[in-house]
Amino acid sequence: MEKTYRRGQIYYADLNPVIGSEQGGIRPVLIISNDIGNRYSPTVIVAAITSRARGKTKLPTHIPTENFDGLEKNSIILLEQIRTIDKQRLKSYLGIIPENIMARVDTALAISISLRICSDRKCTIRKK
Repeated sequence: MEKTYRRGQIYYADLNPVIGSEQGGIRPVLIISNDIGNRYSPTVIVAAITSRARGKTKLPTHIPTENFDGLEKNSIILLEQIRTIDKQRLKSYLGIIPENIMARVDTALAISISLRICSDRKCTIRKK
């Protein structure tokens, strides 16, 4: 039976090889792709997670994960470090992010890729 991957789940993933400033190594990643794509595609879209938080929490694309049971250390989800990976890169399952943190992930992702934020039929583009 094929494994089911869901948006909001955290796995260890092998992100090597990398070039330059890309996040690499075996590290936690958050699945951010939609569940239909996750079901039918051989790939998933993920955001890298780091425990090296020094000076990083002040960026609008960084979401802290303090006291999350699935991670050994307090960490930061890096929404500027998103990439598509083959599911074969995913290793052990660590848990699922709570909905309140996923809402913050969605906002940070919108900022990262400059999506329009729409509510009540009014759309704005996030300013720098």
